[in-house]
Amino acid sequence: MKRLLTTKSGTFSYYSLQEMENQGFNIKKMPFSIRILLENGLRNFDDFAITRENIETLLGWKPEPSDKDIPFKPARVLMQDFTGVPAVVDIASLRAEVARRGKNPDEINPLIPVDLVIDHSVQVDYFGTEYSYSRNMEQEYKRNSERYEFLKWAQQSFSNFSVVPPGMGICHQVNLEYLSKGVIERNGEVFPDTLVGTDSHTPMVNGIGVIAWGVGGIEAEAAILGQPIYFIMPEVIGLRLTGKIPLGSTSTDMVLTIAELLRKYGVVGKFVEVFGPGLDSLSVPDRATIGNMSPEFGCTVTYFPIDDKTLEYMRLSNRSEEQVNLVEEYCKANLLWRTGDESITYTDVLELDLSAVEPTIAGPKRPQDKILLRNLENSYADLMDKNFNRKYSKQQKQISRWFGEGGSQPIQGEIPIPAHAKIEEKIENGEKSVAVTLGSEQFILSDGAVAIAAITSCTNTSNPFVMIGAGLVAKKARERGLNVKPWVKTSLAPGSKVVTDYLIKADLLADLEALKFHVVGYGCTSCIGNSGPLPAHIAKAVEEHDLVLASVLSGNRNFEARIHPQIRMNFLMSPMLVVIFALAGRVDIDLINEPVSYDANLLPVYLKDLWPSNDEIKKVLSEVLSAKEFSESYASIFEGNQTWQKLVVPEQKLYLWNDDSTYIKEAPFFKDLPEKPNPIQNISNARALLVLGDSITTDHISPAGSFKENSASGKYLLARGVEKIDFNSYGSRRGHDQVMVRGTFANVRIKNAIAEKEGGFTPYLPTGEEMSIYEASVKYKESKTPLIILAGKEYGSGSSRDWAAKGTFLLGVKAVLAESYERIHRSNLVGMGVLPLQYKSGQNAKSLGLTGREIFSITGIQDDISPLKELSITAEKDNAEIINFTVIARLDSKIEIEYYRNDGILQYVLRQFLQKA
Repeated sequence: MKRLLTTKSGTFSYYSLQEMENQGFNIKKMPFSIRILLENGLRNFDDFAITRENIETLLGWKPEPSDKDIPFKPARVLMQDFTGVPAVVDIASLRAEVARRGKNPDEINPLIPVDLVIDHSVQVDYFGTEYSYSRNMEQEYKRNSERYEFLKWAQQSFSNFSVVPPGMGICHQVNLEYLSKGVIERNGEVFPDTLVGTDSHTPMVNGIGVIAWGVGGIEAEAAILGQPIYFIMPEVIGLRLTGKIPLGSTSTDMVLTIAELLRKYGVVGKFVEVFGPGLDSLSVPDRATIGNMSPEFGCTVTYFPIDDKTLEYMRLSNRSEEQVNLVEEYCKANLLWRTGDESITYTDVLELDLSAVEPTIAGPKRPQDKILLRNLENSYADLMDKNFNRKYSKQQKQISRWFGEGGSQPIQGEIPIPAHAKIEEKIENGEKSVAVTLGSEQFILSDGAVAIAAITSCTNTSNPFVMIGAGLVAKKARERGLNVKPWVKTSLAPGSKVVTDYLIKADLLADLEALKFHVVGYGCTSCIGNSGPLPAHIAKAVEEHDLVLASVLSGNRNFEARIHPQIRMNFLMSPMLVVIFALAGRVDIDLINEPVSYDANLLPVYLKDLWPSNDEIKKVLSEVLSAKEFSESYASIFEGNQTWQKLVVPEQKLYLWNDDSTYIKEAPFFKDLPEKPNPIQNISNARALLVLGDSITTDHISPAGSFKENSASGKYLLARGVEKIDFNSYGSRRGHDQVMVRGTFANVRIKNAIAEKEGGFTPYLPTGEEMSIYEASVKYKESKTPLIILAGKEYGSGSSRDWAAKGTFLLGVKAVLAESYERIHRSNLVGMGVLPLQYKSGQNAKSLGLTGREIFSITGIQDDISPLKELSITAEKDNAEIINFTVIARLDSKIEIEYYRNDGILQYVLRQFLQKA
């Protein structure tokens, strides 16, 4: 099946799917995404890691659910620094252990290309000023220089490893605009560009025809070291699009509509493949917006086959003509080119008429909670009542408003701690308002006020249409003399410098800056919780008066406490609407009928007055966007600024671990690892560390965002001589296990059913004393008590955070029992040697009468464990009552059993290496 392909660039070998079709296999009926998996299996077949059975499984793909596992060897790996640092720490730690055993540490190297983009560490400390970007960069280096030195060492020490320095862009947008090739030529062979990334939004490049998805750092490290990634043969749901997005709606409205549609259907663990006549009207950035939010849908990928639109974008983004031709010729020769006339068999087909898409937002705490813009005010009233027990009255609503002296400008910019600021509660009729006085100026701050307005996240900043649209909204608002309200913290964080270049060229950046949407950095900011502190007087008002404030952002995530711990309502929307809501200053507004604001003559300014037409946007785009912008922006992508260039790093192949460091520490997983794994044992006399409900995300589990001095991690750092001002974020300290384990399950909004207090607390069950999760785990370890976690549906949804599994393991948790799992987290638990268990259909803790205070014993593990085996659990209550039930061991394949047997995937890789070395 290996054939030659002669192109304008030369002759290359490739594995021919057309030849498989000629042999009688019905490849043309297969979804494109399955064809790419098949090609990957054929090319990497060795009859050991990838077996004949694997190939037969791929060739025999059927739309029905399967229990067969298949292998995948990506062509490359993408990392961001939050997840990349711990992965590099692990690989450096593997080197250290190999050296201690007298083997050659140079043998531990990435076997496939790895690109790490430093994009997750910039924080919005400064905003609304010309100096915001430079000062945020200064703060970023001040906080993270040790981590950056470590990554620069890794770039010099490891082969196949490149680093994009801070301030250059977001990994997914850089991947879409620059790194992805569509088709790869390597050693005279051509094949589809594929990757996995240590961030759940890796499927963004599905929009350019690249099969890619997010995995935990654990799986990524295994792929880097030559291990296939195994997963159950996926069902493929076809998403058929018809029509075109109408005037007034955007790709953001479309993707939020799709999020609701797919979540309602249920696509967790499945592939989604997009087809239909509506696809022809979507640009690659439109498609990438959809692909980016695959984890919000719950699916593994949302794939867009390569077609003319793909080539059009490749040329626009400055891919070479040779590369574009190679993509076209290879895909047309190998049944990977979309014509629109295919007759593909899907597991099921969902339909969406794009012409029915309306202006939409999503929130206040899940991306799939769609709200039509025209229904927002009524939905807001329901949300306040349901979530906060506050009765909202449209007739008596308390509107956040500003009173200035003699028409002076609203308070702007950075405000110091206002010792002279006066904050007093004004009204509390179910809803709260406070009067904030600062000097001679005053405003009323009410529930529903917008505290953060962030144009952020590659989800939307990669799309020139909505970014130019936001600039035009700002231009029209400026022409009417409007400004954002003084309580709104604004920010513009593009995913690449291409965005800034075309906004400047269009003369729209000045309009955005006039509304205080200054560039604050190039990286993931508010979308991952790096919003920075609220202005001190706003923070004080929230803390003292329990206000329910809102954020509006063009991101993809809005889980509880993610955007900012003091903001309790978070709404996703297009960049254009972010500007509109910043002008309005509140979310309890009917934007269809109420004015956004008033101009200097007290004339109302409505949404329709500020909204640009599609033709206006397209005209600007045609004038400012070309391959030149991409060429100039990416010419020096790996160079970094002078601060990066001046970082001095050691040249040794082994990293010199510093015991005094609170950022980088050798991983504890490999030291003194037995040559052979110990026999698998049953779990006896275990206690529940937590009892959790549905939709527990990795944001609830994994340490993320800022933390206080009275937290377990805060106390640890204070004891190490680190002052609170230098705590930085959990994400920046992912390379230090002692900080991270103390922050696992420490989310301030997590609800543990066996604890009295909300947050990261649990009782030490033998005595009933309530304490932090970490403190309880230490006491359980002292008594050699194994731990389990009970949970509901969709356990571990959200970002692909390996520390959600690493922290669970280090706390002493041996098993998690849930009703269902998000794909990545279940895999990561296995990768850390934690046993994922699943209730049988229709059962859960409540139906079985479990409270979490029982003593649990799990049997059937040590007796020839097999994929998806049923295990027996005995739960003994305090009154000696016994509850017996069976569960499913979610070890989905034989290789996962091997990972579990070895206490984790990296331990397995290390033992395999030591046997061969």
